[in-house]
Amino acid sequence: MEASSSRASRSRNVPDLFKKPKIPFALGLIMADAILVALIIAYVPYTKIDWDAYMSQVSGFLGGERDYGSLKGDTGPLVYPAGFLYVYSVVQNLTGGEVYPAQILFGVLYIANLSIVLFIYLKTPDVVPWWALSLLCLSKRIHSIFVLRLFNDCFAMTLLHASLAFFLSHKWHLGMLLFRQASSSVSIKMNVLLYAPPLLLLLLKAMNIIGVLSALASAALVQILVGLPFLLAFPVSYLANAFDLGRVFIHFWSVNFKFVPERVFVSKEFAVCLLIAHLCLLAAFANYKWCKHEGGIIGFMRSRRFFLTLPSSLSFSDLLISGSLAKEHIVTTMFVGNFIGVVCARSLHYQFYSWYFYSLPYLLWRTSFPTWLRLILFLGIELCWNVYPSTPVSSALLMGLHLTVLLGLWFAPSDYPYIFKPNLRHKKHK
Repeated sequence: MEASSSRASRSRNVPDLFKKPKIPFALGLIMADAILVALIIAYVPYTKIDWDAYMSQVSGFLGGERDYGSLKGDTGPLVYPAGFLYVYSVVQNLTGGEVYPAQILFGVLYIANLSIVLFIYLKTPDVVPWWALSLLCLSKRIHSIFVLRLFNDCFAMTLLHASLAFFLSHKWHLGMLLFRQASSSVSIKMNVLLYAPPLLLLLLKAMNIIGVLSALASAALVQILVGLPFLLAFPVSYLANAFDLGRVFIHFWSVNFKFVPERVFVSKEFAVCLLIAHLCLLAAFANYKWCKHEGGIIGFMRSRRFFLTLPSSLSFSDLLISGSLAKEHIVTTMFVGNFIGVVCARSLHYQFYSWYFYSLPYLLWRTSFPTWLRLILFLGIELCWNVYPSTPVSSALLMGLHLTVLLGLWFAPSDYPYIFKPNLRHKKHK
């Protein structure tokens, strides 16, 4: 009896952290991957691609140059928003512009990003099985992007994942701050804008209209403040170079559309068709998947318009009986919205794999596919990204795999987006 009581007492003293098998497994993955990253830095040769160009552009900025058209490197003019310059100025100061210490810094960034991503997966524990978390550590290309190429995509995606982790805390009254964090990553690289449509929808679901407008204004203010030195000096040059949405990538480097003839690839008609496909897919998923339980987009917007006329003593959350968005709904909406943008992107370069790799296990397990097919799709996508240079066959295969995942997400059941909690104030009136 005493022994049983002693065991029960020890069980109660065991932290909840170790009662859930996913958590110690995730910690083990972080430690194992940290060792792997150290070995890669020590023994795998660095690949020179953009680092010298980054340092040259940053040196021009630190030297006082404010004309974006004059900030150039050996790969051409600077085409990223001003947040890139601030981040890499810090990197240059920390590393002296040397590659080896920069690799160590990016190794730390890799582990930090992996930890944040694992936190996101642990906050939605019923989606991906514990063993599948190991897939997040098995990409040769992602390790290369972080510690052998030192691309700016690494900073952008780490900030984006951190912002998503904050959203999962359900602290929607801090939405302005969270949206500001997301906009900070946009100021480094504009691919994070792919998350903007699903994020806007989530904000509309979770906040009142005033809160949404404040978040949008805050994000816009961040962009203005970040670019202010350049906007005051050479506004046209800054806007034309940092936010060139019509830029045409080189066909040779395309990982996803190498099977398309070059004359079609560079045409405006092809770009417009992809944009239309992107918008149509977003609208379809928003109407039939993300807002299915609210009666589609029209039904959802009607409900929001109705809530604008409520007395000040009531709020949207009151009528939802203090409901909050389910964590799975938040992550699924954000990841799927970004994946749609990736599928419709005119050109994916090798570093762009970081835009969606960490969402792949989550997306695959949101489908109704059997486990063996999920693993084949994951390994197939990874294989395509490791074919260098890409070929018409590898890019066509990648597109086919992407479309298969997208179809799986479309036909997967839509979970109810809200978690309802008892409203104590309402109970008192009963």
